[in-house]
Amino acid sequence: MHGRVKLKSTAQQEEEKRKEREKKLKIYVTARDAVFAKRKNGMLDDEALLLTQQLLSSNPDVATLWNYRREILLHLETIREEVDVQKMYEDELSFLESCLKVNPKSYGSWHHRGWVSARLPRPDWTRELGLCDRCLSLDDRNFHCWDYRRMVVKMSGVPVDQELQFTDRLIGSNFSNYSSWHYRNACVPFNNMKPLGVILAFSEYELVQNAFFTDPNDQSAWFYYRWLLGRGMYCYVVPPLAQLLFLLSELSVEKTSVLQSELQSCNQLLELEPQNKWCLLTIILLMRALDPLGYERETLSHFQTLKEVDPMRGAYYGDLCSKFMIENTILKMEYAEVRVFSLSDKNLTTLCHLDQLLLVTHINLSSNQLLRLPPQFAMLQCLEVLEADNNAIENLEGLYHLPKLEDVSLKNNKLSRLSDLQPLASCPKLTRLDLRRNPVTQLVNIESELAELLPSVTDLLL
Repeated sequence: MHGRVKLKSTAQQEEEKRKEREKKLKIYVTARDAVFAKRKNGMLDDEALLLTQQLLSSNPDVATLWNYRREILLHLETIREEVDVQKMYEDELSFLESCLKVNPKSYGSWHHRGWVSARLPRPDWTRELGLCDRCLSLDDRNFHCWDYRRMVVKMSGVPVDQELQFTDRLIGSNFSNYSSWHYRNACVPFNNMKPLGVILAFSEYELVQNAFFTDPNDQSAWFYYRWLLGRGMYCYVVPPLAQLLFLLSELSVEKTSVLQSELQSCNQLLELEPQNKWCLLTIILLMRALDPLGYERETLSHFQTLKEVDPMRGAYYGDLCSKFMIENTILKMEYAEVRVFSLSDKNLTTLCHLDQLLLVTHINLSSNQLLRLPPQFAMLQCLEVLEADNNAIENLEGLYHLPKLEDVSLKNNKLSRLSDLQPLASCPKLTRLDLRRNPVTQLVNIESELAELLPSVTDLLL
């Protein structure tokens, strides 16, 4: 029809695209082969530099080409005057900007830019910081650019305050900027006599609290907050002993005061957001740092809420709660100086810190949710009595070569095979074994087979 644009069919368009791709590929392969031939022959000239530039302009992620390009530049650097070297590397930086436009997250391009900047006779660090600003304004999570910025800041001696202000701007425009919070970790200065919790406590805590009070579900601010609270390391010049003891005491009081204040702030947020998992978990960790025994009941309550509001991570919370309950019991045991360790009916899902129980003679793990007794259990060389009834234990691999073990109660578990009991054969003093309400007791001839496997057992309950 007259006056209408003739439209090409889809098949015709695809065929033209295929031919265009083949044409580009042929040109690329020809140039690549020429570059490899030049490198093989040790040719380090301007023509090789131009060929690698053409190839890298379309595909800046070929490490071999960048390596060859550096070899050429190093050679040219030795035969040119300083002013020419300066121009050569400045041209290289301009070329690299075009490569970053093709792929802003090109490993090779950013690495090469760092190499070039380090070799420039007179580097322009202000220009490099400006480039970082532009790239991060387009993608504030470009970790290649963040790494490059760290190098530029280090080599140029940018003041810490200036970088903190830079992260302030990015965080202010986007509280969820993980990279800015992480970069801030490295920027926050340390005083050589006081912990971080005292130096920048108010300004840093105020900044991060503004973030998570604004959006309590944004985890990036919570991660930084936990890092901030965890800066318990003290950096100081060692004074005389008497002065040192006084200093440590003073720091402990100051840190406790800061943690109490932060716990109060988090509790206020919890009143507004009673099902916020980040707030709940942070409160638990603050309570652990302040008084693990005094806050035990509240901690257990918060863990229960966590499992309800975040069921996907219920197993993680269960293991973490188990860890804390074991730590609390160890603390109580140390105060009482006893060798009996009881953790019955604590909803334990895992066992840890067994290296702290080497002198224990009697352990009660009944009525929990344990699936196994781990290999670390074999450290308990003084253990004489083990109660682990009413769990879901399927594996006894930890009950191996316990020379003093005499009495084992495993009622109502999930031991189903005779081989599951094999580790007990390495316990020479075992005389009593209770296996009632385990699937293994239903096996044919189980009593005679157990008698053969465990000849030292005289009191066997099936």
